[in-house]
Amino acid sequence: MAVMETEADVQSIFVQEASLSGLDGGMNIAHEAVDRHVAQGHGDSIAIRWFGKTGNRRDVSYADLSEMSSRFAHLLHDHGCGRGDSVFALMGRVPELYAAALGTLKAGMVFTPLFSAFGPEPIRTRMEIGAAKVLVTTAKTYQRKIAKWRAELPSLKLVLILGDDAPEGCIALGPAMAAAAPDFQTVRTAPEDRALIHFTSGTTGKPKGAVHVHGAVLYHAYSGKLALDLMPGTIYWCTADPGWVTGTSYGIVAPLVNRVTMIVDEAEFDLARWYSLVQDEGVEVWYSAPTAIRMMMRAGAEAAAPYDFSKLRFLASVGEPLNPEAVVWSEKVFGQPFHDNWWQTETGGIMIANRPGEPVKPGSMGRPLPGITAGVVERYDGRLRELPSGEIGELALRPGWPSMMRSYLHEQGRYGKCFVDGWYLSGDLAMRDADGYFWFVGRADDLIKTSGHLIGPFEVESALIEHEAVAEAGVIGLPDETAGEVVKAYVTLNPGFDASDALERSIRGHARKKLGPAVAPTAVVFRQTLPKTRSGKIMRRLLKARELGLPEGDISTLESDET
Repeated sequence: MAVMETEADVQSIFVQEASLSGLDGGMNIAHEAVDRHVAQGHGDSIAIRWFGKTGNRRDVSYADLSEMSSRFAHLLHDHGCGRGDSVFALMGRVPELYAAALGTLKAGMVFTPLFSAFGPEPIRTRMEIGAAKVLVTTAKTYQRKIAKWRAELPSLKLVLILGDDAPEGCIALGPAMAAAAPDFQTVRTAPEDRALIHFTSGTTGKPKGAVHVHGAVLYHAYSGKLALDLMPGTIYWCTADPGWVTGTSYGIVAPLVNRVTMIVDEAEFDLARWYSLVQDEGVEVWYSAPTAIRMMMRAGAEAAAPYDFSKLRFLASVGEPLNPEAVVWSEKVFGQPFHDNWWQTETGGIMIANRPGEPVKPGSMGRPLPGITAGVVERYDGRLRELPSGEIGELALRPGWPSMMRSYLHEQGRYGKCFVDGWYLSGDLAMRDADGYFWFVGRADDLIKTSGHLIGPFEVESALIEHEAVAEAGVIGLPDETAGEVVKAYVTLNPGFDASDALERSIRGHARKKLGPAVAPTAVVFRQTLPKTRSGKIMRRLLKARELGLPEGDISTLESDET
């Protein structure tokens, strides 16, 4: 699409489509997500349908969530916390987490969710960077991960513990919430006031705290409609944890603003449980990650056969590129293809998507949403130039959308490097085809150059996964005196296959046939698991660091692995 003439033109699209009410001339995410619906007579609608690990179930209406978040906001104010203070949450997917997020925003404070699986050091690092004043967590997590160093974090004034009891020096959330007033006058925040901070890992060094503002809600509302087909009453399940930006942007804000009923499952991935939830709750829109989809594929179509997926009308995926075979497989099994989309912690919302009603090109990220201008660029003669269709370069966006990060905490220089010649540089390599669809090639620092050929690891990984034995694959380039770099692959196997020299030759032969000898891996290594972030991205840089004996950098988002 053509570049918008002014940033105001871009903003007008989002404002018109979002249909938000505003807050006395201001803008507050919690007001738009919850209180607005109650005021309009929809308080009895179910906001959250929650499923606990042990089988318990709870429905939380919009009126319930409004009251819970108001009590939490009062609790913060009653303990001397004020506008702009930083509230961190470190707990699983329980209703109190969602009340804490919205209550923090109502109170004019800044909310930061963390993965409950983080260890002590990643937690401490993020809370130090974010100058955490309040922490909401569980007694077990506090005792194991925080108590030993709490006194060394002078900014931390209040620790709220989930449940009815709390360790010394902390406050039990249950009784405190019950004693707090059930109504709260939402703070009149402005669109550019800080609302959310999401941490994202860098290749090296400390994690980056991306700052997002209340005005981002315009884009959450807009993109939820256009990219995910969310509308009032939709039964919607985003499987992402709120500790990941997807679990906040599209697991809290976008669905609530669009007045859907959210499925929230406290438990971790369990195939039969997931399929049962989709069937029994009549899930209509399902947003998940490629890792989960590949695990479904690994179990086979026969595992899905007993279930009724007829209520599903739209499936979407995010986190890393979705392999083409997963798109084709899902259409056969669920009657709907998974629609890949692309965005980042820094963009705050979906930028490029295979939208509802548009043709899906398996393996493509899709096309930019209306109002978003994307391009493929390269540096030339000291400046950026946009490349034509079919050429590989860095994926870039024209700034101006409401959910764009406003800064990295305490790192203005690092933030400034993201913007060059009127473009936001994503760090991802991509190609745009003649139809305007974008295709992921790899991270800029993942690209492999061998014998003069530039190779995107995702292309090789997708070919490897097409082999019947391969469940997941991670590909890196290793230094080679002759070729510059050679391709090496790490794979996990599907059930029924055992590692052997013959299987390794079979996989390499398959890759050579699909990709040609210049692109195919020269070696395939079998692993029980691959190192992945909590959001499911395979950490190629970690594979490479371990192979070469280099520093591993920030691994705070790493899931446990056996590599």
